[in-house]
Amino acid sequence: MGLSAAEVFDSLGRDYEKAFAGHPAHREELEWLLTQLSDGAKVLDVGCGTGRPTAEVLVAAGYDVTGCDISPGMIEIARAQVPSARFEVADLRTLSYPDGTWDAVTAFFPLLQLTRAEIDSALVEFARWLTPGGIFLFATVPADIEGIDIEFMGKPVTVSSYPPEEFRRRLTDAGLEVLRERVVEFQPDHPDAAPEPDLFIAARKPA
Repeated sequence: MGLSAAEVFDSLGRDYEKAFAGHPAHREELEWLLTQLSDGAKVLDVGCGTGRPTAEVLVAAGYDVTGCDISPGMIEIARAQVPSARFEVADLRTLSYPDGTWDAVTAFFPLLQLTRAEIDSALVEFARWLTPGGIFLFATVPADIEGIDIEFMGKPVTVSSYPPEEFRRRLTDAGLEVLRERVVEFQPDHPDAAPEPDLFIAARKPA
C-alpha cells in the first residue's frame, strides 16, 4: 500500500510544481477554458496543489476561484503564491456543495489515488455541482488499472484509473456532454519521474 495523497504531496511541495510547470497541454486547456467562461464565473479547482498554474491563470483572468487540496502543505504554498484566490484543505471523497454551485470545476490529476468507486462518485458529484452550461475540465493518466502500487516521483503510491473511452462513458452517464479530449505524452522535470500519457477531457452540463 502506497502513501496517502496528503503524505505524498506534503513531501513533494514545490518539487511537484516544478516537475509539471512545463506541461504545455495543461496551459493550453486552461486557455481554452478562458474562452468558455462568462465574466465573474465561479470556478472550483479540485486538487489545486500549489495554485500554479490553474488558480493563478484563472484569477489573473478575473474569475472567482476556490481551490481545494488534501495536502495542507500544498494549501499553505497556494495561499502564499495566489493570494487572490481562496484555498481550503479538503478531501474530495467527502467534499460536498449544493447543486449548481460552480460555473466550472477543474480537476488536474487528483483522481489517481482514489479507488474506481471513488472516481465514479467524484465524477457524478462534479457534474452535480455545475451550473447549467457549466464546464468540467480534468486530467489524469488513463489506464485500465485498479489498486496498483507504483512509484511516483520517488514516492510509493496506489493508483486506479480507466482508459479514455471509459472516462468518456462515465461523464456521459453523469449527464455531461464531452466537448474535447486528447492524450499527450509528457516527461515531468524530476529525476525520479517517468514519461507518462496524460488524458485531458472537457465536458459541459446541458443548459
